[in-house]
Amino acid sequence: MDWFPLIIVILISSSACVVPVIGGRHGRFPKEKQVSSLQGVGDLVMNLPGQPEVGFRHYAGYVNVNAENGRSLFYWFYEASTLPEERPLVLWLNGGPGCSSVGYGATQEIGPFVVDTDGHTLKFNTYSWNREANMLFLESPVGVGFSYSNTTADYDKLGDDFTAIDAYAFLHNWFLKFPSYRNQIFYIAGESYAGKYVPELADLILNKNTDSSLFIDLRGILLGNPETCDAEDWKGLVDYAWSHAVVSDETHKTIRESCDFNSNNTWSNEDCSQAVEEVLRQYKEIDIYSLYTSVCGSASIEQSLQSMQVVFKTNSKMMPRILGGYDPCLDEYATKYYNRPDVQRALHVSNGIHLKNWTICNMKIFNNWLDSKESVLPIYNRLIGAGMRIWIYSGDTDGRVPVLSTRYSLNSLGLPITRSWRPWYHQKQVGGWFQEYKGLTFATFRGAGHAVPIFKPGESLAFFSSFIRGESPPFER
Repeated sequence: MDWFPLIIVILISSSACVVPVIGGRHGRFPKEKQVSSLQGVGDLVMNLPGQPEVGFRHYAGYVNVNAENGRSLFYWFYEASTLPEERPLVLWLNGGPGCSSVGYGATQEIGPFVVDTDGHTLKFNTYSWNREANMLFLESPVGVGFSYSNTTADYDKLGDDFTAIDAYAFLHNWFLKFPSYRNQIFYIAGESYAGKYVPELADLILNKNTDSSLFIDLRGILLGNPETCDAEDWKGLVDYAWSHAVVSDETHKTIRESCDFNSNNTWSNEDCSQAVEEVLRQYKEIDIYSLYTSVCGSASIEQSLQSMQVVFKTNSKMMPRILGGYDPCLDEYATKYYNRPDVQRALHVSNGIHLKNWTICNMKIFNNWLDSKESVLPIYNRLIGAGMRIWIYSGDTDGRVPVLSTRYSLNSLGLPITRSWRPWYHQKQVGGWFQEYKGLTFATFRGAGHAVPIFKPGESLAFFSSFIRGESPPFER
């Protein structure tokens, strides 16, 4: 989940597109786990404030990705709650670009701890994905969350390629800290703008795997409400807004008649620009990431919503960002928690005296993003050809990267259908619908917004379990 002030992009794609307790308050290891306690020992999290008791280890800290420039990426790693040595390793990335995987994925969505409403304590997440896998959350690129560079010029180079290269370097250096995980099955997952990060990193890994000394056992990728192809994403955004009664027939008709989202000069058409501006103006009244839920009632959020203006950026390819999410107040809780001196000390970020200013999203990174792929569909084709497992899912009440955007993008691949459209079930209820293609599975989550696990935690864990096992989503009650 990402949030940013509202921005209309001017340049659009030219292409179509539990056991003895360990953790926050306990410093002794159970005897049966002492052998594995040596790896990553310096990053072991021992006294995390407000943490509930758990029976697994977790680690946090830095991995240097460029010694010359002093670039270091911050990570938080949770061992699987049972049998970590037998379960796969999953890297999770949030998008933005500029948003924190710690603030969103780890402590709002799929990690074992969720920041409580007081900003001081953590609640245990019964549906944490570390029940099925070892979960590694990365704040990427530098400038996101606690990640940093000692070379200021690095912040002027940020883009998709830069991010993929540093993430790849991170993995290999992280394996030096945790050597027992180097040969375990590996997956990459993420949501939103990570719809570009994840395929790009996967593509880089496959290219580098030709060198046996660099081999990473990547088996597949999992993407939620992902940005995929700029032209199809835009088309899906406006069609979804109309089909869900956010805008009028007249506005939608104007867009259909005047906007060519495959063109390099889409916004030179004034009728198109004004009609799309109207779509985004209406979305300011609600939460674009979750059409049917309330926005946060805090004064700061309401003021931000009221003051947002439509801005045209002629030098940007980025899609619009609007403040939002299932509970936008979650961002405030996380910001309060991660700027506490004792929290930063426990996570090995600072000494508790010289604090780092943590923000859940870095707007400067978003504004200055240099390199955004117009479409990652060509990468999909390469990954499919390499036999990767590719699952895409969409919360169907998200207006930001709506289900229509993803369907339009996937349809353009022209993949043969191997299992036709049908419901999938969780606890005998329809969780959503899915269709299997040759090389790819697409599924929806019924009644979920942009960050699906926040809305449907039980369903998302069950879905993730099917992905890890290589099984179809359950399609019988």
